Order: sequence, then C-alpha cells, then structure tokens
Amino acid sequence: MMARAIALARRGEGRVEPNPMVGCVIARDGRVLGEGYHRRFGGPHAEIEALRSCTASARRATVYVTLEPCSHQGKTPPCCAALIAAGVSRVVSATGDPNPLVRGKGVRVLRAGGVSVAPGLLEAEAKAVLAPYLTRIVLGRPFVIAKWAQSLDGKLATGTGDSQWISCETSRRRVHLLRSRVDAILVGAGTALSDDPLLTARDVAIRRRALRVVLDGRLRLPERSRLVGTAGEHQTIVFTSRERGSSRQADRLRRRGVEVRACRPGKAPKGSSARHRVTGDRAYRRNGLSVGLSLKDVLRNLAKRSVTNLLVEGGGTVLSSFLAAGLVDEALVYTAPILIGGEGAPGPLDFAGVARIEGAISARTVSTGRSGIDMVHRLRFTS
Repeated sequence: MMARAIALARRGEGRVEPNPMVGCVIARDGRVLGEGYHRRFGGPHAEIEALRSCTASARRATVYVTLEPCSHQGKTPPCCAALIAAGVSRVVSATGDPNPLVRGKGVRVLRAGGVSVAPGLLEAEAKAVLAPYLTRIVLGRPFVIAKWAQSLDGKLATGTGDSQWISCETSRRRVHLLRSRVDAILVGAGTALSDDPLLTARDVAIRRRALRVVLDGRLRLPERSRLVGTAGEHQTIVFTSRERGSSRQADRLRRRGVEVRACRPGKAPKGSSARHRVTGDRAYRRNGLSVGLSLKDVLRNLAKRSVTNLLVEGGGTVLSSFLAAGLVDEALVYTAPILIGGEGAPGPLDFAGVARIEGAISARTVSTGRSGIDMVHRLRFTS
C-alpha cells in the first residue's frame, strides 16, 4: 500500500512545487477503497483526493500516506480534520513533515481525534521522492540538479568551443522535458555569451515557465542577447557582484525587464592548489564570475522565491563550483559515443581535483540507461 502511495506521489512532479509530492492510499481489510496524489499547486492534497475517490465509506479504514498530514489552513483545508471526519481508524505515514507549520502537529491532532498513527514505513523511499521539498525546508536552498552532455572522453566542447550538438536528439528532447518541470535554470555568463541560449522548454507540453538565472559577476550579459530580449515573457534574474549591481549596465538591464541582484563574493573551491587559485580565478573571470559569487547566497535567494528544483546547465567553471562546494544533489550526465580529444577542450570539472581516490566525490545512488545513442547516468549525491 505504501509503495503504491510513493508511486502515486511521483505523478505530481513538476506540477506541485513548491509543495511536496505526496501520494495516499486508503484501504480496509486488505482492499483498496481509494487513492490519490497531490496533482497541482493550490489543488487538493493527496489525502483529500484519496477520500473523494473512495468507492465505499472510509470509516475504520487505514490511510497510507507518504508525508505527515497537515493540520493547518493553507490554500486548502487541513487534511487531518478531513481524515478524522471520515472516521478512519489508522494513519500510516512514511515520514514526518519538517515544515514548522506541520512538524508533529499533524500526528498530535490525529491522535487527539482518536486516530492511531504509525510513522516510518518505507521512509527512505519516500524521502527520495520528497528530497526537493525537504532540501528547501531543511537546508534553506533548492534541490540542485546538475546536467551536462559530454563526449566519451569527457569533453564538453571542442578546443574552439563548439558544442552543438554533442548529445543526440533524443537526449535533447529529454532535457527540454526536464526544463519543463523545474522551477529555475541556471547558467554562467560564459555560457550565456558563447551559446546565447533561451533556457526555455520547447516542443513539450509545458507545465511551467522556469525562472532563468545567470551568474554574471562582471555584468557582461549584452542587451542584444536572447535572454534579455525575452525577459518580458520569461522571468530572468542576473546575480552579479555588489559593485556592479548599481551600475549603468544594471540599470539598462532592469529597464529591459531583467532583475539584477547583487550578492556576496565567493571563494575558490576548497582544497585548491596555489596554481589552481590563479587559473581558477581566471576561469571565473572568463565566465563572468569575477573571483566567484557566493553560491550559498544565490541559493538562499532562490529558496526565498520558493524555487524547489534548480537545474544547473553551466559550463565547467559553474559545474565545478557547485560540485566543489557540495551543493549538487543530483547529476544527469549524457555521454555521447564520440571522441573529441584536444588538451584545450573543456571538461565538466574545472577545479584542481583530489590528491587521492578516497577523496573523490562519490554518488550515493547511481542509475544508468540509454537515451537514443547516448548513455545517461543519474547520480544522487544526497539521500
């Protein structure tokens, strides 16, 4: 029953954020009476959907739900009150809700209403689905998904900077589908300048328009770029250094509809060698990051905007900065069956690297599959 609730919860992906993906199954004597999931932000919660779908009275039934039911009035009425009114006898929840508005209150309200509560069933599996929501609530930042396409020898582009297209058409379609379900897409100024991207989801049934984010420490994003030109249609924010945030260029971008936000400077990746601190700073400057913007400051700002899923599509410097700072929760790596070669051809990791294998960044879970002629590796770095 709980495994089914977890499967149902996944159906809300890309539609419910910043709310959590939640599934619910109601059963009595081993027979399912109703089931449901949170379908869209602002819509009924999973418990309400399940109650409405019941083919018989839910009295004395057991409710299997992937997250502690809410007890407060939000955009919808509290689920605890509905479950008590329906006369259910037991609620089995996978995990508690760390949101201060809920955090244990749902359990207390249910028990006070005569409903027994048993938490912790398939908790790890449920938390894997809830990870984006839990990351924002507990850590105060979005769940970060890093995505890149590389050749078999680990190159993002040729030595001349040509990268279109490393991945096959099937992989590119999958990336647009991914873009259609995240809350924000982030690149560095180097990618914005060299590729002039739109950072939109195309040729898919678009569920949402993601916030477009550019890290641009020296504020080099040109007014003629497609990002600026479409800022009136798609919300766009540029994070820059404090000294650039009040410049004439910032004012020009703001007049075009771009939000310009100044944030604190960052640092070179921890453990970098003296040599890397020099070349790394040059790489940061080349990508418009000056000596680096504070990624934690950027992520905190995005979390305050209710950004739950952030897709990072930057080049090697941006990807390396997030990875070295331990801020990547999941990575999607598309590997094409081509060889590029060339010492000057960029790769996805632009920091000095580790001295010993035991210090390497390792994934907790890994899955591998086919994407057209490409291979796609899905790496989860956090539980």
